[in-house]
Amino acid sequence: MDNKFIRSIKIDWSMIEEDSYLRKIQSINKISELSFTNNITFFIGENGTGKSTLLEAIAVAYGFNPEGGTLNYRFSTYNDTSELSDAISISKGFKRPLSSFFFRAESFYNVATKAIEYNSLYGEKGLHEQSHGESFLSFFQAFQNEGIYIIDEPESALSMQRQLTLLIQIAEMAKKGSQFIIVTHSPILLAIPNSSIWSFDNGEIHACEYEETENFQILKMFVNNRESFIKQLLADGK
Repeated sequence: MDNKFIRSIKIDWSMIEEDSYLRKIQSINKISELSFTNNITFFIGENGTGKSTLLEAIAVAYGFNPEGGTLNYRFSTYNDTSELSDAISISKGFKRPLSSFFFRAESFYNVATKAIEYNSLYGEKGLHEQSHGESFLSFFQAFQNEGIYIIDEPESALSMQRQLTLLIQIAEMAKKGSQFIIVTHSPILLAIPNSSIWSFDNGEIHACEYEETENFQILKMFVNNRESFIKQLLADGK
């Protein structure tokens, strides 16, 4: 674990207000420490289970700008950072990252705008000159060095083919020593070998295998039994 940029995190709950909404997030309020054993860790679960809340807190505690970008980005268009980041302490490995970014799909437009001011070029065109999906992928592909990458729902603007392209990149970079912590709903990205998958469902954070994830099970059920699956859905919706 010494070769991980983030080896583990600890949460000091005494720093969280007693009436904080964070104490009501069941998956998070049960943990005081998490260890990262693989170069790729996925956070999965239903909406509202705390995945992105924890991911953002880890990123900010590490030193990233809350809205995203590299460790050098410093700007703010709004402030909705939770107090969880102040309560998190990070155990770091001995290596320093050669590259880094924190990616949030919801604030990517702001990062793309700031990239112009910072004279950062991603691909042959500026990020705002590309389609939404193209700019996402260009941003990811600009980072090839060994580093730490914290990513929230990268699939949100990517086609299935582009998700496969991103899968290849993440897998190859992880083999070379990069570390990824990713929130995703994509059964494609979750299939990357040698990854840790942590589910936030059922009120607790727990490890699971790819085939155990709802992401995979629902996709499999839909593909293998599409007509009956749709018929049942529409019948239930009446």
